[in-house]
Amino acid sequence: MAHPSIVILTGAGISAESGLGTFRDEGGLWAQHRIEDVATPEGFARDPELVVSFYNTRRAQAHEAVHNAGHDALARLQHEHKGEVLLVTQNVDGLHEKAGSVDVVHMHGALDSALCGACDHRWPAPLKMHVGETCPKCNQPSARPDIVWFGEIPYHMDRIEQALAQADIFVAIGTSGNVYPAAGFVQMARHVGAKTVEMNLDPSETVALFEDTRPGKASLTVPQWVDGILTS
Repeated sequence: MAHPSIVILTGAGISAESGLGTFRDEGGLWAQHRIEDVATPEGFARDPELVVSFYNTRRAQAHEAVHNAGHDALARLQHEHKGEVLLVTQNVDGLHEKAGSVDVVHMHGALDSALCGACDHRWPAPLKMHVGETCPKCNQPSARPDIVWFGEIPYHMDRIEQALAQADIFVAIGTSGNVYPAAGFVQMARHVGAKTVEMNLDPSETVALFEDTRPGKASLTVPQWVDGILTS
């Protein structure tokens, strides 16, 4: 196949080497908070100050973070591969864009975006948000981080599912396989006969569903895989 259609899913593992902690890192930002308190609509309703402060800290960390060789390789693939490459990320840090990737599908939102809880308008988030900020469109004091919290529906699912239905290759990088619907993408890809590849430091919960598994750091495995695609 000369120019395969590729769908790539990235998770927290690809950004871990850039110093951004995952849910499971001991001693990191997530370890200091319960997910129910900072990553659910109910948590925001109970204590918006805590939630806004939490995402201000994450936004500041992402602002300072530098993309790594894994991000760089995927940007190169997007620019040099002659077939379709859809880059879908569960990450909200913007490191793919810093590396030069274009049209990244942010299924869980983005730290650099603010969302109006009243009218769904979006606008660039300041580095430090405050509780009760007003929406520039409807003037309601209902700004919140534009993040998909647990219990909310991920963004762009129609586009992702359409791409998976036409994929020749599906790749999951740095994902745990614990969070749906993303954990089910490999099954969608297998259903249409796509080749499936997992690159992860540790095997995911869905590793048995992938025909090609490449353990190791994303900064090593991803560039090697991209080189193989671009020279095949």
